[in-house]
Amino acid sequence: MNALLVTALNALAHFEDPAPKPADVKAGWVAFWIFIALAVAVAFIGWAMVRSLKKSRDTEERGGYDSDRG
Repeated sequence: MNALLVTALNALAHFEDPAPKPADVKAGWVAFWIFIALAVAVAFIGWAMVRSLKKSRDTEERGGYDSDRG
C-alpha cells in the first residue's frame, strides 16, 4: 500500500504548477474597479441598514409595535 501511495505522490509531483515570476504578476484595472464597486456596495448596504434601524426605532417610539409581546 505504501508503494502505491509513493508512486501516486511521485506522479502528482510532475503536475505541480510552479509559481509565476514576480515580473509576470501585475495588478489590473479590472480588479481595481471590482474592489471599488465592492466598497461602494458595502457603504450602500451600511447606509440602508442605518436608515432602516432609525425607521424601526421611530416606529417603536410611536407605539407601532405590539408591546404585549416579549
